Amino acid sequence: MPGPPAPNFGSVAVTYARHRPGYPADAVAWALGELAGRPGVHLLDVGAGTGKLTEALLGRLGPGGRVTAVDPDPAMLAQLRSRLASVDAREGSAESVPLPDASVDGVLVGQAFHWFDPDRAVPEIARVLRPGGVLAALWIAFDVSVGWVRGFLEAGSWDPVAQLHDDAKELPDGHGFAAAELRRFPFSHPTTVDALVAELGTRSWVLTVPRAEREAGLAGARAYLSARPETSGGEFDLPRVVDVLRARRGA
Repeated sequence: MPGPPAPNFGSVAVTYARHRPGYPADAVAWALGELAGRPGVHLLDVGAGTGKLTEALLGRLGPGGRVTAVDPDPAMLAQLRSRLASVDAREGSAESVPLPDASVDGVLVGQAFHWFDPDRAVPEIARVLRPGGVLAALWIAFDVSVGWVRGFLEAGSWDPVAQLHDDAKELPDGHGFAAAELRRFPFSHPTTVDALVAELGTRSWVLTVPRAEREAGLAGARAYLSARPETSGGEFDLPRVVDVLRARRGA
């Protein structure tokens, strides 16, 4: 079954690039496994957006390694190119990757796998992967086990559990992939109420609702955060998790 239609992230590309978090090093290292630091590795970031995961992958390359970034949205790619000028960034999609057969060692997907049509995307990813290559999908989510984190989502009338995308964390059977492994990595990073509310405005579950509902949700979250002792004093650390689904293509 095709994934749901993706919202127009390009309309918020600048805010997305400025306020979405990057990926923690331990999660990226686990996603890559033995590819991390290996000389000459070619990595593909599919659904690369503004380059949040691309940037993290660049930091894990060995000598002669490179990253190709692919995304269907020109506005998102424009942000990636402005930040990461050395990266080969191309328009394309998971269902139609603009690369030859068996041309990459690893395919990485950040915050995008649930938008793919898996029946088309997974065989296409298998096509471009070399034998023994790695497919890894990563999702950053708010750590809803923390009371005040769950609270600001509920204050915006958003489902705290739905944003974890748990229903998307599996691969279709076949296509030469071994059984996938799933691992969760907790992390946190500094932010402010203004920055977090701006980030919330780039979330699909905010972008896809009517304007009045969107504004009411953001106002509710802002009021909650401005009143909480954990978040009302300026900069604060926001707890998050990143889930990583990793599978290897057979030799």
